[in-house]
Amino acid sequence: MHRVTVTLCRDVSPAAWIDSTDLSWGRLVCLGPDGFENYARLRFIPDPEHPGQREGDVRTEVERGTETEQLRTAADVLTAHTTTPDTCFFALWDGWGVTPAEGPAKPPWRVPDRDFFLFQGPLSALGDDAQWREVLHASGRSWWLPVPAFVWPADRAWCLTKDVDPHYAGIAASVEAIHDVLSQPQLDVVLADPAQVPPHYS
Repeated sequence: MHRVTVTLCRDVSPAAWIDSTDLSWGRLVCLGPDGFENYARLRFIPDPEHPGQREGDVRTEVERGTETEQLRTAADVLTAHTTTPDTCFFALWDGWGVTPAEGPAKPPWRVPDRDFFLFQGPLSALGDDAQWREVLHASGRSWWLPVPAFVWPADRAWCLTKDVDPHYAGIAASVEAIHDVLSQPQLDVVLADPAQVPPHYS
């Protein structure tokens, strides 16, 4: 039988550091919390070429895998940049209609405009459907699992973000960690200035 290593966090205090600043919710959920040396964006599709462009109008010539697969690749790189790869936290947005199989009906962690359920487990659980199916109830959509909105190790060495709206994931980390992610040819990663609003589709 599959050994479940992902568990629901009934105590959400490990997430308090994420929203302890005065960042706007858009900045927070798109690029992560303040205080990191460097920031980057993992683009799942290219940036818009002109104002008003819609995601459905974009055609990509390079197949890079699903969003979860690309995040898994980035996480594999980031594993070398944390001392706690076996103790990580995963925040799932409640808007997907996915809830813990055993736990509160309402999400216990909130940032402005977003509510989350918090889970703990090894970084290797990212993208491991078998583990998540054991701890989640998907209301008839058991074949589909959402991408976590926040992923970070217990030592807070870095933070991955993936909000529902942007066409990219945010990576907040050290200069060395961002450099290693940028060097992955199978990923489309660009540096990000947290003081600037990233491009978005309409």
